[in-house]
Amino acid sequence: MRVLGIDPGYAIVGWGVVEYVGNRFAPVGYGAVMTDKDTPFEHRLQEVYEGILDVCRRYQPEAISLEKLFYQHNQTTVIGVAEARGVILLAAAQCGIPIYEYTPMQVKQAVTGYGKAVKKQIQEMTRMLLHLPEIPKPDDTADALAMAVAHCHCSRSRLMGTQPR
Repeated sequence: MRVLGIDPGYAIVGWGVVEYVGNRFAPVGYGAVMTDKDTPFEHRLQEVYEGILDVCRRYQPEAISLEKLFYQHNQTTVIGVAEARGVILLAAAQCGIPIYEYTPMQVKQAVTGYGKAVKKQIQEMTRMLLHLPEIPKPDDTADALAMAVAHCHCSRSRLMGTQPR
């Protein structure tokens, strides 16, 4: 199974493609779509859309694992991220790739086995599972790889008749 994990945003959209066969993970590619803060917002959304569309076409994933949006503190930021998620969903739909959404707690549980793991623990476990020499930068890229790993674990659970928590 080939999964594209995406950490959505509009300044930095982390992405990571993981191949999962049997119980083994292999990184296929990873990076980030970055937009400049001085670029008009609608053009930033266009850059996000085109960047994710390019990744989808280049790597041809079978599924996309996307972080569910949750409201924390900054209402302005959450609206912009929601709009960026919209163009990401559009790119996926145009490529015919199914989307699976996971909460941060589900990702933590799937990657580390502990739903309250801290970011560093998740990144280190992802690095180890993918046999990477170091944690990818920026953090959004490492988070996207964790999203892909989480979907692989959760989809395996679904195939075995259980649901992820």
